Amino acid sequence: MTPRTVRDATRELLRELGLTTVFGNPGTTEVPFLTDWPGDFRYVLGLQESVVVAMADGYAQTARKPVLVNLHSAGGVGHGLGSVFTAYRNNTPMVVIAGQQNRSLLPGDPFLGATDAAEFPKPYVKWSCEPARAQDVPAAIERAFHIATQAPQGPTFVSVPADDWDVEMSTLVPARRRVPGFAADPDALRELADALDASVRPGFVVGPGVDADFAVEDVVALAERLKAGVWASPLSSRCSFPENHALFRGFLQPERGATAKALGEHDVVVVIGAPAFTYHVVRPETSYRLPPLFVVSDDEQILARAEGTGIRATPKLAIRQLLDVVSASDRRPPPALVRPSRPTETSPLSAAYVYAELSDSLPDNAIVVEEAPSHRNMLHDHLPISSPDSGFLTMASGSLGYGLPAAVGAAISRPDRKIVAVIGDGSSMYGIQALWTAAREQLPVTFVILDNAQYAAVRVLGDALGAGKLPGVELGGIDFGAVAGGLGCVTYRVETASELKAALAASLVEDRPTLLHVVIDGDVPPSY
Repeated sequence: MTPRTVRDATRELLRELGLTTVFGNPGTTEVPFLTDWPGDFRYVLGLQESVVVAMADGYAQTARKPVLVNLHSAGGVGHGLGSVFTAYRNNTPMVVIAGQQNRSLLPGDPFLGATDAAEFPKPYVKWSCEPARAQDVPAAIERAFHIATQAPQGPTFVSVPADDWDVEMSTLVPARRRVPGFAADPDALRELADALDASVRPGFVVGPGVDADFAVEDVVALAERLKAGVWASPLSSRCSFPENHALFRGFLQPERGATAKALGEHDVVVVIGAPAFTYHVVRPETSYRLPPLFVVSDDEQILARAEGTGIRATPKLAIRQLLDVVSASDRRPPPALVRPSRPTETSPLSAAYVYAELSDSLPDNAIVVEEAPSHRNMLHDHLPISSPDSGFLTMASGSLGYGLPAAVGAAISRPDRKIVAVIGDGSSMYGIQALWTAAREQLPVTFVILDNAQYAAVRVLGDALGAGKLPGVELGGIDFGAVAGGLGCVTYRVETASELKAALAASLVEDRPTLLHVVIDGDVPPSY
């Protein structure tokens, strides 16, 4: 009888944990982990480690389950750290296993050895380790899984020396049930319910945690019972309230004064599943005052720094607790959100016009993955997201390179839904290698590249700050069709409205990945 190895025990554990889809880019220190790859495991190959991690992130966010990533020693982990940072901000349940050089070589600081491997990805992992013994590897992975999947979720990291996988191991490590979410303290929740019942103009701010916790329908029911206006938190990475609902008030901006002004219409505000608040832009100090806040979060760090009264709970359980105790209201609902009129055709096209055409063209259950920060407000105005269940996805970190590969991961996890990625020209080049994986996997993703030949977000902020001429913001000259075609995608070049309509109609029924290179106006208004 062939003795069981650490590799055998780990694979049995991964099956029990549901981690049989692995995103990776292999190196020599991963060969023992990958040896005799099982037929019931799926290995998704990415051509650069930041792309690998972002694909896995998109997969986990849309599959709503944890994901396994396999990286290569210090170099591969280093390449992937930008996307690990994003996974941390996205609260993505992700276990990263990285190869390490053989234990017998480590005292000599070997080629490809990772010095202090477990320290390298900190602080953007919830937990990390390099097990003291080979036999401890499965237990370390199981622990990493449970930490990654406990609220607030996030990536974890295990470094495994290459020669550990062949070590004999007599026992298996059983998989335990995931730790469930937790409800709010009853007295704290009663205080919140009393404040809502006494309120004249209540408001909610919902963040990505609501959608991630399957709580969109619950928060809609709560808002309708209270006739409360609902805002999306600044720079939210998911859609947590249908944007075509009569109670939707719009998107808070990542600037203190603008947020305070928007929330000033309420006499009490409840923030659920979001930081309170994420800011990005600094404007000259003006006095601002937020209404009384209650912040419901599963993250102790958010509760420690947020203004207002903190209540620790996972979103769905807290919302359901509130539904059990708040009274139905006969107060007048807030006024309906007034959206801008539909943009007209221009030459070159505007990003707003592209979003309006997308809104007309997309199937109801489409998932929109976005990374075009210069045009985020135009997306909000002209492409309202109304489908629950991960209908919208972007990065919470602001670190570019997420959107294009995340769309690939989303397409792998959700073959039942159309995935459309809207990516800026500058953003796309951080993860363009993911197009090869999309073609290799034959994923019917529609990639829309908005080409304004610049890093417009940087240029616009520079203009707002009076920075004058800035170096490094001009792009242009990239033939996205040639790049995507060389990586195996169907491509379209779009410069007119008729070309846009035709390309969208064709791409949305393709069973292969398609890329639309859309030339747009370079005149971008301030984002905030």
